[in-house]
Amino acid sequence: MFHRSERLFLRPAFPEDWAAIKACLGADQGIVRHLAHAPWPYGEDAARAFAAMTQDARLPHFLVTLPGTGVIGSAGLGEHDGEAELGYWIAREHWGQGYATEAARAVLRIARTLGHRRIMAGHFTDNPASGRVLAKLGFVPTGRIVPRHSLARGAQAQSVEYALDLMADCAAERRAA
Repeated sequence: MFHRSERLFLRPAFPEDWAAIKACLGADQGIVRHLAHAPWPYGEDAARAFAAMTQDARLPHFLVTLPGTGVIGSAGLGEHDGEAELGYWIAREHWGQGYATEAARAVLRIARTLGHRRIMAGHFTDNPASGRVLAKLGFVPTGRIVPRHSLARGAQAQSVEYALDLMADCAAERRAA
């Protein structure tokens, strides 16, 4: 599955993408520590494993590419506690330009097309920038702050949980049209 947004192209990772993934994450513990499933240090084996992950038709994940630049991040759906969950990361040199919001919004369009009704998301409490991205996307805090394992930290960290009702979002769009 592929998706084009205003400035970005989202596509599946290919095995040969491992070096670009490692270039984005391998030297930046500040990004990796905010991801639940990425190890630190983030080396070639982790990048190769990420690039080789199989796609789930109901929970697709993508590399975020910027035409003319290449891989700048990743965005997609996963599963956490039995629910579809949005996840994303953008390489530090591309922060502050709205790419995380744009990529995540594209993934939410795909989720709606796939029939998802509700999407969960979260961020570690020491990553409030991710919370601002989720707010821009219409996510609402659930009121829960829960411990979640961070592989890079090697420990539990507090995570703020959010939810987005995609069906309510569709109804609002229909009323506005």
